[in-house]
Amino acid sequence: QVQLVESGGGLVQPGGSLELSCTASGSFFRINTMGWYRQAPGKQRELVAIIERSVGTKYTESVKGRFNVSRDNAKKMVYLQMNDLKREDTAVYYCYATADVYTIGRLSERVYWGQGTQVNVSS
Repeated sequence: QVQLVESGGGLVQPGGSLELSCTASGSFFRINTMGWYRQAPGKQRELVAIIERSVGTKYTESVKGRFNVSRDNAKKMVYLQMNDLKREDTAVYYCYATADVYTIGRLSERVYWGQGTQVNVSS
């Protein structure tokens, strides 16, 4: 199983920056995709940015050019650098990962979520 713990949320003014971090721990064979989703009040959870283990990233259109996702495989961490934050970025941000884990002696890929960290963009 995989545990994901986020840090770095908080209150920031419009135009400001924040960096979120997430650390994976537990018993697994390999972490594959890592990234971030968010959920604003009254809205569905949406993808923000994901990064593959070797190469490849994906961003939701509204954050392109402002957010950057990166990872450190040795530390089992994923980061989200958020710049030029807007009020509409206010949400709970969830760390996301897929991992290969042994289940009944077989490798299978499973999805894991962190508990979430609140980001408030307000003046």
